[in-house]
Amino acid sequence: MKALAVRFALVVSCGLTASVLGAAPAAAQFWQCAPYARQISGIEIRGNADTWWSQAAGRYERGHTPVAGSVLAFQATSRMRVGHVAMVSKVVGDREVLLTHANWSRRGGIERDVRAVDVSAAGDWSLVKVWYGPQGGLGTSNYPTSGFIYSGQTPVAAPALQYAGTGPSIGRGPIGVVAFTGKD
Repeated sequence: MKALAVRFALVVSCGLTASVLGAAPAAAQFWQCAPYARQISGIEIRGNADTWWSQAAGRYERGHTPVAGSVLAFQATSRMRVGHVAMVSKVVGDREVLLTHANWSRRGGIERDVRAVDVSAAGDWSLVKVWYGPQGGLGTSNYPTSGFIYSGQTPVAAPALQYAGTGPSIGRGPIGVVAFTGKD
C-alpha cells in the first residue's frame, strides 16, 4: 500500500511539473517595448517607439509630468535607433518614477517597477537615467525623451513573470530569470 502511495505521489508531482514546464514556452515570449507598452497601458499606437510621440498628437494628451499609467516616449539615438517606450507604474517623486517595460536590460525581457530618474537641467523629463539590470543600478547613459503620453485609463497589471536579467531582486530594480514576483 505504501509503494502505491509513493507511485501516486510521483505521478502527481511529474504531472504538475510537466504542466508548469509545459506553460513555460508560452510565458517565455520575446517582447519588444512597443507591443508590451501598448498591452499594459492601453495606448493604442503601433509602430516603432520613436514614432509614438508624434502619433499620439491629437489622439492622446501629452505632457512632461509623469502619471501612473502614462507611457514615457524615448527618442531615437545612435544606440537606440527606434527609440523606446515604457509605462510609468508608479510616481515616486517629482524626478523619480518606477517603469514597467520590455527589451531594456535583456533582449526580449520584461522588467517591472524599475527606477528611472529625471536628470534634465530643467527638470522636465527630457533626459533620463534608467535602471539597468546587468549593472544592478541606474545605467551610466542619459537618454533623451519626448515626454509622457497619457492613456486616460487605469493601466493593466503587468504579468507576474519576469525575464529580464539573471540575478535576484536588487534595490528598486527587481529582476530575475523566469521568477515569480509578488508585491515589492
